Amino acid sequence: MKHLFIVLTALVLTFQVNAQEQQQDSTQVEKLDEVLLSATRAKDKTPVAFSNISKKDLESTNLGQDLPILLDQLPSVVTTSDAGAGVGYTGIRVRGTDATRVNVTINGIPYNDAESQGTFWVNMPDFVSSVEDIQLQRGVGTSTNGSGAFGASLNLKTLNPSTEGYATTTNVVGSYGTRKHNISLGSGLKNGFYAEGRLSKIMSDGYIDRASSDLSSYYVEAGYLDEKTSIKGIVFGGKEETYQSWYGTPEAVVKGDAQGIQDFIDRNYSSEAEAENLLNSGRTYNYYTYDNEIDHYEQTHYQLHMSHQFNNHFSANLSGNYTRGKGYFEQYKDGEAVGDYFPNSANADEEGDVIRRRWLDNDFYAIVSSFNYKKDNLNLYLGGGYNKYDGNHFGELIWDSFPVSVPIRTDYYTSIGEKNDYNAYLKAEYTLDYTWFLFADVQYRGVDYKSNGLSSDLVPINVSETYNFFNPKVGVTYSIDNYNSFYGSLAIANREPNRDDLTKNPVLPQPERLYDYEFGYKLKTTNYYATANLYYMDYKDQLVLTGDLDNVGDPIRENVKESYRAGVELQAGYKFSDRLRFDANATFSQNKIKDFDYVVYDTQYDPNTWETVSYEAVTTSYQDTDISFSPNIVAGGTLRFTPLDNLNLAFISKYVGKQYLDNTSSESKSMDAYFVNNFNASYKIQPKWIKEIAFNLLVNNIFDNEYVSNGYTYSYYYRPQASTDNAITENFYYPQAKINFLLGMTLRF
Repeated sequence: MKHLFIVLTALVLTFQVNAQEQQQDSTQVEKLDEVLLSATRAKDKTPVAFSNISKKDLESTNLGQDLPILLDQLPSVVTTSDAGAGVGYTGIRVRGTDATRVNVTINGIPYNDAESQGTFWVNMPDFVSSVEDIQLQRGVGTSTNGSGAFGASLNLKTLNPSTEGYATTTNVVGSYGTRKHNISLGSGLKNGFYAEGRLSKIMSDGYIDRASSDLSSYYVEAGYLDEKTSIKGIVFGGKEETYQSWYGTPEAVVKGDAQGIQDFIDRNYSSEAEAENLLNSGRTYNYYTYDNEIDHYEQTHYQLHMSHQFNNHFSANLSGNYTRGKGYFEQYKDGEAVGDYFPNSANADEEGDVIRRRWLDNDFYAIVSSFNYKKDNLNLYLGGGYNKYDGNHFGELIWDSFPVSVPIRTDYYTSIGEKNDYNAYLKAEYTLDYTWFLFADVQYRGVDYKSNGLSSDLVPINVSETYNFFNPKVGVTYSIDNYNSFYGSLAIANREPNRDDLTKNPVLPQPERLYDYEFGYKLKTTNYYATANLYYMDYKDQLVLTGDLDNVGDPIRENVKESYRAGVELQAGYKFSDRLRFDANATFSQNKIKDFDYVVYDTQYDPNTWETVSYEAVTTSYQDTDISFSPNIVAGGTLRFTPLDNLNLAFISKYVGKQYLDNTSSESKSMDAYFVNNFNASYKIQPKWIKEIAFNLLVNNIFDNEYVSNGYTYSYYYRPQASTDNAITENFYYPQAKINFLLGMTLRF
C-alpha cells in the first residue's frame, strides 16, 4: 500500500510540472466516464424508484463513519452499528430487507460477498472519499451484475478524473477516541494522462465497551482520456482490525433491570467474571473480554476499465476485476473439550481453554461488458458478465490449556466454496412523442455453487447446486408536461440461497422469487419537488430472518411460502430561498408473512446427571404475521440554513417505527420506535495561501436519546425451569451511542 502511494506521488509531481499548460474539457471527462455505468443505472425517466447522491451531498458528513450511516437519510433506509457509533461493522436495510438483498456494484463490478451475499464496508474504510456519486434503486430496479436485488441495488461510481492538479488532507477527531486522517493527491490531465489517489486511517474506541476499530485504506487510479476513449486502472483496498461486539447486550442490561440481570445470570449459569461484567457494564456491555477477541481482514481490488465512443450512436465498455481477500477472527473459549476440535482423539473428553482462529482466504474474478446503441428515440443496451469465486474456510488453534497435547496451528476443519455466476441482459428504452417513455429489460442469470469439507462445527458439507433465472422487467413513464409525470413498472427477480442457507439448514432451502409492482408520481419545479411511489413486493419462498444468530453473529434465515411488502414512499422538498430549504421523506408499509410456523425446542434434562431425557420441537402457527426487522414507518427530514455565504447549517431527523425481532409479532420480542436528531455545520474560507479550508462538525443524537437499532432473539423450553406453557426468551440488542460529535478540518491545495 505504501509503495503504491509513493509511486502515485511521483506521477502526480511529474504531471504537475506542466499542469497549467493545457486546459481540459471537464464536460467531456464526465461524459466519457458515464459510459462506464450507463447500462446499469436508472435515468430521470426510468420507471423505478431511485435516489442519487453526489460527492457534494456527502462532503460535510463524511467524517469517518461507514457508508451505510451516511445513507441513513434516504427513503426506506434503516442503518445500524455494532459498536454503536458508526465506525466498524455497520448494516443497512432498505424496505425492511437486509444487506444481503441489496445488490452492490462499484464501477459496475459486483461487490457483494459471493457466498454470504453480504457487504462488509469495514473492509473499505473511508471509501466514500473516493466516490463521485451513488445511486440507490429501491425494489428490483434495473438489471445489474452480481447477485439479484431483492430489496434494493446500490451503484457506486468512483471519482471522475480531475482536470486540475490537487492535494487534499482531512483530519477528524471525535467522541469515543474516534480519529480520521487522510491525504489525497491528483495530477490533473496532461496530454490525456492522469493519476490520483488517497491514503486513509480511521481509529475508534467505539461506544460499546472494547469495540475498537483500527482501519486503513488506500485508493490509486491512473488512466488515459481522449475525446472518444477512456482507459483506467484502479487499485483500492483496506485492512481492518475490529474488536468483536457481535454478541449484543441482554435486554435486562439495556433496560437497567437489576432483577432481570440476576435472573439472566442464574438461568445461564454465568461464571463469576461473566456476572460481574453483566452487573457493572450498563448499556455499553460487551460479552467479550479476552484482549485479542478481534476480527482481522485485508482485501485488495484491482480494476481495469476501457470505454470507447465509436460514433454518435454506438459506445462500448469492458471491465475486469480481481479481488484478493484473507483474514480471520480470533476467539478465546473456555471449558472446551478436545473432541470439539479433534473428535477422533483418544482424549476427546479432556477439557481446557483454547484460543482459536477461523480463517477465510478467497479470490474473486469478474469481467463485465456493455454495449450501447442510441439513435433518434431508441436507446439499446446489451450487457452481461461472468464472475468466479474461490473461497477456503479453515480453522486453527493457536493456544490451549488441555492436559494433553493437541495439534497447534494445524487446520481442525477446512472446506472450500466455488461459485460461478454469469448473466446477460438486453434493455430497450423508447421515447414516443416526448411524452411516453417505454422501458423493457430482460436478463438471464445462471449460478453454479459447490462446497465440500467440514464446517466450523465439524459437520460434513457437500453442496452442489445449479440455478437458472429469467428476470424480465417492463415499465412506462408518462410526462404530462415538463414538471409532472407518472410511471409504472413490473419486475421479476430470482435469487439463490447463500452459503449458510445451504450448509446450516436441515432442509434444503429453495431459491426465492419476487414480483415487484411499482407505481409513482413525480413533480419537480425550480423551487420544490414531490414524489409518491406505491410498491407491492410479492415474494414466493422468501428467505426471512428468524431473529436468531449463528455462533459468528450471522443471521439465520428460512423459507416462507408466501409473503409480501407493500407501502408508499413519499418525498418532498421546498426551497424557501437561496438560504433556506427543507427536504423530507416517509415510508408507510405493511410487511407480512401469510402463514408461518414458529419452532421452539423443548429439552428436558435429568437434574442429577444433566443427561438429556427428552428433546422435541414445539410448533406454533401464525397467520398474517409481521416480517422481522420491517418497521411500518420510516421517516427522515433535513432543514438546511445558510446564514452566511460560506456557512451551512443542517438539522437532521430520523424516525424508525417499532420492529419485531422475529416473525411472531410478539410485543415481548420487539424494538421500540426511535426518533433521533443530528446537527451538521460546515464553514469554508479561501485564504490567499491555500485554495480552501473547510471545517465540518457533526453532532449525532443531540437530544441524548437512549435507543437500540438492531437485535436478535431466541426462545427455548428448559425443564424443570420452564414448561411448554412458559418458554424462556432471550432478547439481545445493539445500543447506539448517546450524544457524540465528529469535528473535521480539510485543507485543499
